[in-house]
Amino acid sequence: MKRLFCLIGKSGAGKDTVFGELLKRTSLIPVVTYTTRPMRSGETDGKEYHFVTDEVLKKLESDNKIIEKRTYHTVHGDWNYFTCDIDFSLGEHHVMIGTPEVVKKLVKYYDDDMVVIIYLELDDRKRLERCINRESEQKKPNYSEVCRRYLADEEDFSESEISSYKNLFRINSERSNEENVAECVKIIKSFK
Repeated sequence: MKRLFCLIGKSGAGKDTVFGELLKRTSLIPVVTYTTRPMRSGETDGKEYHFVTDEVLKKLESDNKIIEKRTYHTVHGDWNYFTCDIDFSLGEHHVMIGTPEVVKKLVKYYDDDMVVIIYLELDDRKRLERCINRESEQKKPNYSEVCRRYLADEEDFSESEISSYKNLFRINSERSNEENVAECVKIIKSFK
């Protein structure tokens, strides 16, 4: 059975770093999600997102291909972000970064056995320090957004929800990136 490995973790836990390294070191196929928002300068269709129109979204919805969808009401109108049915016919495992809410919908759409959750955990103080340091490198740091994400993560990552997942693996991401990636690879190989 092919699996979907879903990396989750609060902001600053190292998900993007581990994700990028897994793509370099394994044959995992990345799940690229979809959006109806306009493509930004420097983005590539099919890399960051599949950029689609509202009409394409409606067609995918009518074909029951949408696993989960979020709508953000912006000054430019509604922007949708969503995950479509994943094609496992390519014969390889897939990997994506998600949230507890996305995981809940993936498990409901597929099943507990198919979705494997790798939860990168990090001490709150270290996580907040990482987020502040990362934000300070931005052209216009937005520390209030760091605070908003930190507080939202406290709510979104409830222990009762996380511990209910069947295929849950916890990784203490206070270790080096190399150790975190090696632990993820070990978990993934156990499902071959």
